[in-house]
Amino acid sequence: MDPMTGFPPSGDGLVTLDNWQDPTSVRWAFRHMREIIPTQPIPAGPGAAAGLPTGAELDLDAIEVTRLSGQASSVSAVVKDTWTDALLVLHDGALLTEQYLAGSTATTPHLLMSVSKSLVGCVAGILAGRGELDPSARVSTYVPEVRGAGYGDARVRDLLDMRTGVQFSEAYTDPDAEVRVMERSMGWHTRREDDPVGAYAYLATLGRNSPHDGTFTYRSADTDMLGWVCERAAGRRMADLVSELLWQPIGAEADAEITCDSVGTGIHDGGISAVPRDLVRFGRMLLEGGTAGGHEVVPASWLAEAWAPPDDVRAAFAASDNEEVLPGGWYRNQFWFVPGARGDALVCLGIHGQMVYVNRETGLVGVKLSSWPAAQHAASLVDTLRSFGALGVHLA
Repeated sequence: MDPMTGFPPSGDGLVTLDNWQDPTSVRWAFRHMREIIPTQPIPAGPGAAAGLPTGAELDLDAIEVTRLSGQASSVSAVVKDTWTDALLVLHDGALLTEQYLAGSTATTPHLLMSVSKSLVGCVAGILAGRGELDPSARVSTYVPEVRGAGYGDARVRDLLDMRTGVQFSEAYTDPDAEVRVMERSMGWHTRREDDPVGAYAYLATLGRNSPHDGTFTYRSADTDMLGWVCERAAGRRMADLVSELLWQPIGAEADAEITCDSVGTGIHDGGISAVPRDLVRFGRMLLEGGTAGGHEVVPASWLAEAWAPPDDVRAAFAASDNEEVLPGGWYRNQFWFVPGARGDALVCLGIHGQMVYVNRETGLVGVKLSSWPAAQHAASLVDTLRSFGALGVHLA
């Protein structure tokens, strides 16, 4: 039965707070988050949207790619096989491919999952550039509520690069992992009686099991803590910060939105939904060194330093289990970086197949929004990265 059919929907097709992340629900849920969880608007602003010129349509059937399995394939086959909802490709300023599948449209907002983290990282970079946020400061300088807890003696830089020593498991298949407890606290699943009320209350309970500034370990909680720090530094909530500092300056065409918990806290680690074309505008800004329409949005130095990080950042990634899937990569300022045949790519990633891909050498920006049935799927991830790489080589 298709999800949410009937008047009213009922039975096995009903999408609820407790099943929206199930394989049969995610495609509908990712397009209707405001009907499941409360959201706050991220206004695009009153001005006209920044233009997206179009060019000659790409023949994705003709562009070859070798999959993780070793199979020779085409970009179009990868798109078909990886539960794609939207695919957009921008090269040298022109939109060459714009595909919407499985009922998605250009005006359909889609949950970004952890692509949201990269937006929050950019907010932090802008605040740092304005002197409102000090990446070298301790987290407790901005949020004294966590003094004495796991995050208290971490530095903001540790949050940005996910190198805190906070005890937090991102094991999505374990219902008792910290990531799932946090989801219940922040309203992404039914709260249990002993769960903290709200995301920030949960963050204040976390302890530490290793030194800060150590190995890269992917922790969504680090981004939620970073968002809390940004809100305290700026004195405004994240929805307003993303609107004022990013969405309006890049010339977004549609309001975005962010889910919020029962006390009104935005879910910084994965709660933003947006239309695909605005993600292209975001990627174009990153490609152009942090500028949009001739004006600085994100400090160029913030992005340049992420593209060429200190040696210890690469070493921290190499020592992690992510090295096996993305060899030679690194993580900096809430961005992933992936080496390729034609230059390193900056990548914003979210579970269930969300991606913004930026390659400066080939001049390519790629956006792919998906509804993988499982949270993680290594073959689909690598095949998508290789497809954008192949597109860049072909166009360059």
